[in-house]
Amino acid sequence: MKTFRSALLALALATLSCGSPAETPVAPAGTTHADLVTFFADWRGFAAPPVTNGVPDYSKAAMTTQHQALPAWQARLASFDTTGWSVPERVDWHLVQAEMNGLDFDHRVLRPWENNPAYYVQLWTAQSDTPDHEGPTPWGVIEAWTYEYPLSAEAAAELAAKFAAIPAFLETAKTNLTGNQKDLWYMGVKALDGQRGDLERYGQRVAGTSADLDAAVAAAAQASADLRDWLDSQYASKTGLSGVGRENYDWYLKNVHLSPYSLDDEILLHRRELARSYTALKLEENRNRNLEPLPIISTAEDWDRIKGQAVTDYVAFMDREEIVTVKDYFDPALREQLGRFNENGPTSFFAHVDYRNSYAMRTHGNHWIDLQRLAIEPHPSPIRQVPQLYNIWDSRSEGLSTAWEEWMLHAGLFDETPRARELIWVLVAQRAARGISGLMMHANEWSLAEAVEYAAEWTPYGWLAADGELVWFEQHLYLQQPGYGSSYLAGKAQIEEMLSQRQHQLGETFTMKGFVDQMNASALIPVSLLQWEMTGDDAAVRAVLHD
Repeated sequence: MKTFRSALLALALATLSCGSPAETPVAPAGTTHADLVTFFADWRGFAAPPVTNGVPDYSKAAMTTQHQALPAWQARLASFDTTGWSVPERVDWHLVQAEMNGLDFDHRVLRPWENNPAYYVQLWTAQSDTPDHEGPTPWGVIEAWTYEYPLSAEAAAELAAKFAAIPAFLETAKTNLTGNQKDLWYMGVKALDGQRGDLERYGQRVAGTSADLDAAVAAAAQASADLRDWLDSQYASKTGLSGVGRENYDWYLKNVHLSPYSLDDEILLHRRELARSYTALKLEENRNRNLEPLPIISTAEDWDRIKGQAVTDYVAFMDREEIVTVKDYFDPALREQLGRFNENGPTSFFAHVDYRNSYAMRTHGNHWIDLQRLAIEPHPSPIRQVPQLYNIWDSRSEGLSTAWEEWMLHAGLFDETPRARELIWVLVAQRAARGISGLMMHANEWSLAEAVEYAAEWTPYGWLAADGELVWFEQHLYLQQPGYGSSYLAGKAQIEEMLSQRQHQLGETFTMKGFVDQMNASALIPVSLLQWEMTGDDAAVRAVLHD
């Protein structure tokens, strides 16, 4: 580790000595893990953009200054001597390094403030099931779902101030957005129109709470419409590709998400998963050919009753089968996410699954248990008590929730409803098809429209409609956030490799409950780091970590 860090420190010092205007001094950051925690808090402050009157500054000048200052921060991190540190403490060091690499990639390659109009969306009305938003967001987004309604006077005043900053922020977009990525621009028009609609609906929800809030929300909605129109007027001039390319994608996977795979590795993995899922699906269909199709829930009363009972039964199943140590918060975490009955029936892919069986999507709901664990049982290290930037958590978060679906099938959750087993393979196929699409976009071999067409065509039963909102949303997300669309199955593969290694180490003393509990205790970190921490063997990740 010292050799690599010495090289990094020398490189950073050389960069600064060649006339860089960076003002951050290159000074030792400390020697202990406690020093690293302090340094991490300072780093997070630096990683945020300058802010004036609630408006983040993503101008070319501000971003150039930030990028030029980054090598000094990297040098300070490299100056830590972690000799004698525990593995979890060294893992924390690598988490900070990965975030710094993510900021560097943002400046060198993604530059979302220049290339991605959707980056300027600031209103979020619902919570993500992951530690942070799926994909890039700017500083200071408004998390409307975190407030209690009806709003208190204090909350209304706070929100009025936040909404009042949106028009000025959106005005900066017209100067900052200079990129030529056609597909990102196309979806950006839709994203700003979506924010306009969300703001109008939110304004109706809080109407009359305060005059200042009413005015601020209305102004933000108008500003969103104005930016949408400006984006639309510029769209015809955009001709460039939106993917990052193979070389950049590979660098990002290795240095930011700490993945052992390359883009080509992930394409191969996803093609194998697509074939495997279709083979398993057809065998299940053949096995169940004389059984009636799964009934579709048809009333709101049945929805509430069936979904509620499914949570009770599923939590009891995990406890009875000794798969994980079940905590008091498991049931409420899942019960709060049952959704609502739609009298039009299933109209999107995941609804097709959920209307036919109530266990399948509860298994992917492991996400909500993860979030409750983060809140109720935080990791001892403050560095892991907050979500890592740049979706660095995706291999663990999405990988385990995806693995959990198939694991519960093998554990016997669907034994009494054989046709429900088919749904698990449908889910795998959809993740594989959409993952391939995202990868081919970043390879700059497919356009967004081609990616959408492939994902829809290769999802079983036509449940992922090519003209539906979901497939466009997903592919747009994967185009904005390299590595995310593939993290479901790539993360699953990494976790299963880790499970294999751990059972080999422990032999007859291995238990699923012990393995899962140990994994959960390490918080949501990249699987490569998790494997090092759980097994004590860093050989599998040394090439990724340069350690």
